[in-house]
Amino acid sequence: MNQQGVRPTAEQVLALAPDDASREAGAALGTAGPWSDGGSDGAGAVWGLCRGSGSKPYRTVVDTTGPAYTCSCPSRKFPCKHALGLLLLWAADGEPLRGSEVPDWAEQWLAGRRARGEGQRDGEAGGGAPGGSADPGAARRRAEQRAARITAGAEELEQRLADLLRGGLAAADRSGYGLWEETAARMVDAQAPGLAGRVRELGAIPGSGAGWPVRLLEECSLTHLLDRAWLDLGRLPEPLAATVRTRVGLTAPAGGPAVRDHWSVLAQYDTSDGKLTTRRVWLHGRDSGRAALLLSFGAAGRAPALALPVGTVMDAEVRAYAGAGQLRAELGERFSLPVPGAAPPPGGSTGDALAAYGAALRDDPWLDSWPVTLTGVIPVPSRDGAWQVADADGTTALPVTPAALGRPGLWRLVAVSGGRPVTVFGECGHRGFTPLAAWSADTPETVALT
Repeated sequence: MNQQGVRPTAEQVLALAPDDASREAGAALGTAGPWSDGGSDGAGAVWGLCRGSGSKPYRTVVDTTGPAYTCSCPSRKFPCKHALGLLLLWAADGEPLRGSEVPDWAEQWLAGRRARGEGQRDGEAGGGAPGGSADPGAARRRAEQRAARITAGAEELEQRLADLLRGGLAAADRSGYGLWEETAARMVDAQAPGLAGRVRELGAIPGSGAGWPVRLLEECSLTHLLDRAWLDLGRLPEPLAATVRTRVGLTAPAGGPAVRDHWSVLAQYDTSDGKLTTRRVWLHGRDSGRAALLLSFGAAGRAPALALPVGTVMDAEVRAYAGAGQLRAELGERFSLPVPGAAPPPGGSTGDALAAYGAALRDDPWLDSWPVTLTGVIPVPSRDGAWQVADADGTTALPVTPAALGRPGLWRLVAVSGGRPVTVFGECGHRGFTPLAAWSADTPETVALT
């Protein structure tokens, strides 16, 4: 099931690094000098001892089918520099990794991974949930108590929005951000982090530039809609109800059927609110035609664990989360390493992109954007100093989002195009289009724009 003999390139290995410092340190360890007693079993396990500053070498093991890593070093980065160096050495078929007998210290970790994987598959086959010994009655009571707290928080937020409208939106900037933060804190207390996030976004709008009262009214309307949807949750169809639960902050494990496909890694980018880093990875299934969004999170100062090289393809299973759109998914078992060769998904015009986003809004009114592929478009500057992606025939165009205007990726897109039509993958929403990857006749490989 694992693709034997397929090794990643050095670029693909370094793309797994959590930060630039790890990438540089890992590259320095990708030579034979510091390694000893290493090997690989031909089934995805690679191990070795790396000489470091301590008296004992670090024990490093990588399961390339994950990939997953373990190392005896004290680093809290994931993967650490030793795991990166080991993978680089393996990718180059280095001499220290010619052994085939797995040492006990590596076998113990690998056996644990295999046991956990088999246990998970047995649980799925039997229909059981992990931790089957938990009291279902207690879990139900906890869920009911949390739902009651969220309901109280939603009712309080409705009163806050009503007070805001009575006082007039144009005067909302006079009260400052403190009142919004206090309201957000109360939503956190109500265990509704989704509502808390929306409140913080509302608090950032007043005084944010020309036209802010209109933007505040729009966002207040969407927040009010989410409040009312939660308060009338029992009357909603289940797909929309699942979306509402997710939007207010109730999480549930991915429960959709596993879809095995050859998934192209189209884009990967990080956003941060100062406390949490969120990594978004967009996939497209070659055979299923499905889009999938993988989310990974890292606490302050730590990069998210998930890292997939853009422009690669992997044979893997993906399982969708509940919700109307069902784009967010969880990466399951991987049957091969990522290999170069990602192709652009089928695409259309800018008008087709707007129609797709509009259709998605019917299922999820709080959707900020929708993944689309534009074919035959040209990036062009607009009169106000911004940029657009326009259909080659000049009929319609989409504005590039303000957030993307200051990124190097926009100029990379302009360079790839050179004034000629290109294919672009990105996110289309009410703020415009954010380009994330591009392909052209001259550069058929994926060009990352993030």
